[in-house]
Amino acid sequence: MNELARRDLLRAFLGAPALWAASCAGRKGQRNVSQMDGGLVLRRERLGHRMRDVSSLPKPSTWSECQVAVVGGGVAGLSAMRELERLGIGNTLLLELDEHVGGTSQGGALPASVHPWGAHYVTVPLAANQPLIALLGEVGAVEEILPSGDPVMAEQHLVADPSERVFYRGRWYEGLFPVAGASADERAQKERFESEIDRWVEFRDAEGKPAFALPMSLGSRDPRVQALDTLSMSQWMLANGYTSPRLRWWVEYACRDDYGTTLADTSAWSVFFYFASRKRAAGASYQEVVTWPEGNSHLVDHLRRGVATRTGHAVVSVETGPDGVSIVALDASGTGEPKVVGVRARYVVMATPQFINARVVRGLSEERLDAARSFEQSPWMVANMQVRERPGGAGFPLCWDNVLFDSPSLGYVVATHQKGPHRGPTVLTYYYPLVDSDARVARKRLLELGWEEWAEVALSDLERAHPGLRNYVERIDVARWGHGMVRSTPGRIWDGRRELAARPHGRVHFAHSDLSGVALFEEAFDRGNRAAAEVARRIATEANDP
Repeated sequence: MNELARRDLLRAFLGAPALWAASCAGRKGQRNVSQMDGGLVLRRERLGHRMRDVSSLPKPSTWSECQVAVVGGGVAGLSAMRELERLGIGNTLLLELDEHVGGTSQGGALPASVHPWGAHYVTVPLAANQPLIALLGEVGAVEEILPSGDPVMAEQHLVADPSERVFYRGRWYEGLFPVAGASADERAQKERFESEIDRWVEFRDAEGKPAFALPMSLGSRDPRVQALDTLSMSQWMLANGYTSPRLRWWVEYACRDDYGTTLADTSAWSVFFYFASRKRAAGASYQEVVTWPEGNSHLVDHLRRGVATRTGHAVVSVETGPDGVSIVALDASGTGEPKVVGVRARYVVMATPQFINARVVRGLSEERLDAARSFEQSPWMVANMQVRERPGGAGFPLCWDNVLFDSPSLGYVVATHQKGPHRGPTVLTYYYPLVDSDARVARKRLLELGWEEWAEVALSDLERAHPGLRNYVERIDVARWGHGMVRSTPGRIWDGRRELAARPHGRVHFAHSDLSGVALFEEAFDRGNRAAAEVARRIATEANDP
C-alpha cells in the first residue's frame, strides 16, 4: 500500500485526527503492516453465501432423525440445547454453519493469551435473573447468594481495577466521561442526565415491573416506557436540552457499543435500557461486569459441553409439517465438495438471525417475511494484536477497557488484564463498528477492505495514543463480522414486528438475541431458554394426549 492510498484509507475510516498518526507512522524506522504476521479469520461468508442459491440443489444424500434440532450454534442455540437437556428432552442435535460454535462470543488464542473475537463481558445479574445467576454459578463465578437473591461474585471473575479510561487531548483519564476541562454547564447536564436515568430505575408499572430489565422480558410494557421507542436518542436529547458535546459523545459511545449505531439511528428506549437495566437502585453505581481473558467464550465452552453438534452445516431449508420438520443442509465439514444432507425432527429451534430465517424457513406468511426482513444488523471489524510489551501512555494507567474520545472505534480491551502483572506481552482486542445509516453500505465498506487495510486502520488509530505501537506488534489478526449485532433503530422495539417474528411457526420455534432488539449475552441466553421451554411443554402435551 503506497502512502497516498494509506492516507485516503485513514481519512475514510478514521477521519482527520488520524492523519497526524499516519505521518508519524510513515517516518523512518516504523514497521509497515506488510512486514507483520497475521490474516483474516472466521470467514463465515464463504459457506454462508452458498445458501443464497439453493434452487438447483439435489435431494439429500442421507437423512438422520432427532427429537429436537437446534439451528444455529451461537449463545441462543447453545442455551436452548442446555435447557432441553435440563428439562429431560433427549435425542437433540445442533447444526452450525461455522467450524466453531459461539457466534460473536467466540474466542481465539495467540501465544501471549487467549482472547475474545466479540462479546467479552456479562453484567453482574440482579436477583430477578435467576437462570443467569445459576449459569454463572456453574462456572464458579458466584461466591454466594444473598437472602435477597442477588449474587456475590467471586472477586477473580469481576473486572479488575483499574477498569476503564478515555484518551482525551493527549492524555488518559479515568472513566469514560471526559471530565477534564468540562464547563459547569457540561457537568450539570451530565448530572441531570444521570438523574433522568435514576427516574427510570425507580419506575414501576401497575404490575410492579421495572421500566427496564435484563433480560428485557422481565421489564415493563407500559405505554409510558414504550413511548421512548418513537424517538431517536438524538431527538430526545435535543428536545430535553442536552447539548453538551461531551455528554452526547458519551451517550453515543453506548449506542455504538451495544447497537452499532449513532445517536440519530438509535431508539431512545434502547439507550435508557442500556443504562437503567444495569442499575440496582436509583443513586447506585452501575453493576460491575464479569469477564475472562477469552471473553464470553469462557461461557460458550461451558454451554457446549456434551452438546451433539454438527459444525460446517449450512441449513438451506426448514419445512414444518403436522408430524415433524424436514431440514436440508449443505455439509461442508469434510475436505471435499459440500454434500446435501437431511435431518427429520419433531421440533426445531431456529437460533439464527431473522434474515436467515426469511431465507430458509418455508411457508412463512408475507407479513412474517416482511417482519423478518425488517431486521438490520451492524457490521463490525475486530482485530487481535499480540504485542511484546503493554502500552502505557501519559496520564491514567493501562486499564481493561481503553477508549479514544475522538475515534470512530470503541478502543481496545487487554486480554491479560485479569491476570496481571501489568507488564510484558499481551493481546489487545480492538473493536470498530461501522455505523453508516444504511447497513448495506456499511457491510459493503467492511468487506471491501482486506487484512492489510483493516490492520492499518487499527494500528493508525491506536498510535494516536500509543506512538510507535506497530514496532511492538508481533501479529495482528482480523475478523469481519458482516452481521455483528441487531440495530435498535427508532420504532424497532415496540412496533410489533419483533414480537411477530418471535411467534412459533408450526413446529418451528425461534430464539435469537435480535428478537429482543438487543445483542447481549443475557438476551441470547434468555431467548434460548424460553424457546426450549416452549418446545418441552409441547412435547409433554403430546405425550399426555390420549
